Amino acid sequence: MDYAKMRSIAEELTGYAEHLEGAWNVEIGPSGPFLAMMSPSKRHEGTVRRIRNQLNKQLPATHPGYVCENGPEIEHPSIGRMRRPDAVVIPEEVLDEEGLAVDATRVLAVVEIVSPSNPANDYTEKLADYPAMGIGHYMIVDPRTGTIEVHSAPCKGRYLDKSAYIFGDSVPFGVWKVETGAFRRYGKAGDGVS
Repeated sequence: MDYAKMRSIAEELTGYAEHLEGAWNVEIGPSGPFLAMMSPSKRHEGTVRRIRNQLNKQLPATHPGYVCENGPEIEHPSIGRMRRPDAVVIPEEVLDEEGLAVDATRVLAVVEIVSPSNPANDYTEKLADYPAMGIGHYMIVDPRTGTIEVHSAPCKGRYLDKSAYIFGDSVPFGVWKVETGAFRRYGKAGDGVS
């Protein structure tokens, strides 16, 4: 199926989702468009906010005019993919453009926080899609295990470099550093469940 048709179906699903209870997300993966319920926990959103705030403090010095935001979809029509990362580093100007999706060629980095219900999406599908889209840096933060993976150097549909860290480390992410001491695991004993 060509990307224009998949995008049309994704837009129909988005319209349908507006009438459903809860929060829904539409993406285009290897099997085409799909609708998934979103239920990010407070800890998930807290981790996204911490990363976004840290990167936004560093971006003016390393990449003036870029911001780290959550929300915009990114798409790469030639490979038929559309994803919605938890956080994305993009030129700030794209936030004022018409449309829903950012061209993946304008994305410097993406961040995903692993959800307890579907970890394969971040570790398998998106780990294949993001390098195929040409995105230079991909960070996977896993509050289930307290671990972090940083992937870089996309080449022929995969990342050549992978580095592993644990919560509490100072994590190099491209030219930036992400301090992870305040990251919280899901349901850690004595820490409450969120």
